[in-house]
Amino acid sequence: MIKRISVKTSKHEQLINITSEIRNFVKDLNISEGKITIFIPHTTAAVTINENADPDVQHDIIIALNRISPDLKEFRHMEGNSDAHTKSSIVGCSQDVIIQDGELLLGTWQGVYFCEFDGPRTRTAILRLD
Repeated sequence: MIKRISVKTSKHEQLINITSEIRNFVKDLNISEGKITIFIPHTTAAVTINENADPDVQHDIIIALNRISPDLKEFRHMEGNSDAHTKSSIVGCSQDVIIQDGELLLGTWQGVYFCEFDGPRTRTAILRLD
């Protein structure tokens, strides 16, 4: 079973918590055991699992990624977003989450985040239940 969810970003770089949309998909299908894959079909976006209690963590992740992959004048990509492509490759385009007893098997403070590196845009996250 596959579901596409729309993610509308409002900033150039942004982490958006999509955990509730994923939980709703699992509950709507009444799945008790399995695995869900979250796939981002964009070359300047990604997905990560990280802390969902303190919003400063998302802010700090963006700062760290900007230090790792700044926008350099030496980049040749004509669209001018090579730093976003690099960040997407560093973070990754997919995550798997185990489902147990109908719930996502995430840690107490974990959430699933859509990572925008070249927004604002309307994006897609693809959920696949295995």
